[in-house]
Amino acid sequence: MGRRHQVRATKCQLLVTSLFVTLLGLAVTILTIITRYGAHFIIISGVSSEANPYRIFHDIAFYSGICLSMILVLAALLSTVATVRESVCLMAMGFFCFAIVFCALIQAAFWKYTNNSEVEDAMMDVYDSVYEEVRRNLSSFRRQELATIHETFLCCGKQSPFGETGGIENETCPSEHMGTAREDCLQEIQDFLKKHMGFVSVLLIITICFMVYGMILTSFLWFSIHFSNNLDRKGKYIFRET
Repeated sequence: MGRRHQVRATKCQLLVTSLFVTLLGLAVTILTIITRYGAHFIIISGVSSEANPYRIFHDIAFYSGICLSMILVLAALLSTVATVRESVCLMAMGFFCFAIVFCALIQAAFWKYTNNSEVEDAMMDVYDSVYEEVRRNLSSFRRQELATIHETFLCCGKQSPFGETGGIENETCPSEHMGTAREDCLQEIQDFLKKHMGFVSVLLIITICFMVYGMILTSFLWFSIHFSNNLDRKGKYIFRET
């Protein structure tokens, strides 16, 4: 009787875990869409440069986030159906989905902490290239791009060591932001990205914890169902005449 209650409690925990994993999949989808179509990211990735170092990170983040959210929802669905139907095959598939996401997130976390400033440097390099092109020539298209960046990030050029505002800032910064916006756009881009990556890190840690818990629950139930198919359900009896 004690083991039956243990298995039943594990099933309830897995169902609740599947619900939270589904919500995590939804959260990953929302964060991916914000990263893909947010104004701050769009303006940087949309800079028409032959070598835009940020664009590849922008695309990788979108496709990786969509794949991750789909696997999370699939893992939650498989675990729920496997728990209700006590299917060994579906339980194993749910375990492997949890394991795949866990391995992918561990790799992503390792990359994030070993290449912490790579995305940040790429975004600032894009701004530097646009700023320098505007400074060297009179391209109206580049000036429009620079003005859009200033308006989006609420910043105004680069901070001068002498505290002066150059002609580029006077021409590309919105007049209503000249007195209130931060002068150093590089610092503004850096602060914005750190705040965004903070949300990513929190979501990453929470998802890894749920993946570990999901793997523990699905492995336990797989062994329980595999070695005792009549646990926690009505048995089927066949009467034979002797």
